[in-house]
Amino acid sequence: MLPAALSVTSATLLLLLITLIDLTESKQKDFYTFKVVNSRGKLVSLEKYRGSVSLVVNVASECGFTDQHYRDLQQLQRDFGPFHFNVLAFPCNQFGQQEPGSDKEIDSFVRTVYGVSFPLFSKIAVVGTGANNVYKYLAEVSGKEPDWNFWKFLIDVDGRVVDGWGPKVPVSEIRPKIADMVRQIILKKKEEL
Repeated sequence: MLPAALSVTSATLLLLLITLIDLTESKQKDFYTFKVVNSRGKLVSLEKYRGSVSLVVNVASECGFTDQHYRDLQQLQRDFGPFHFNVLAFPCNQFGQQEPGSDKEIDSFVRTVYGVSFPLFSKIAVVGTGANNVYKYLAEVSGKEPDWNFWKFLIDVDGRVVDGWGPKVPVSEIRPKIADMVRQIILKKKEEL
């Protein structure tokens, strides 16, 4: 009699385990489920960007790519943001030590020199053992890990990573894809009216 009771208990435990696995998989993380610290030291849920397209970029103030990328990123923000699109900038000092300043100094520099109006977050590591969880996620999902400043990851309205590009790919090359994704958001909202 004891073995039969054990098999019922085993079957119940197995069913419970399968249910828990299904629940976990249905609640999988996406980009917008993370929380990060902004350049002013406040914890921010990326959930606030769900429903819009995001271009996530690891930025640096003293890189050869700085001037052109910041100008192009700010133009994207002006043209498509902030309701349907946002550049989300993460300063990083891992590549060539080209982002040496404090969060306050970086914030002041990019807003003064480039008129940056997009969200700027606290300086982080994007690769290695100390990498921020957001970048661990981006690398894992895209299969692409930044190896220099100004890596760009495109995120859709649901928090899925669309693709990633290195610093040699100009923002202008990604712009048509962003424009199309923003257009889809606008069309969907028109249909819902």
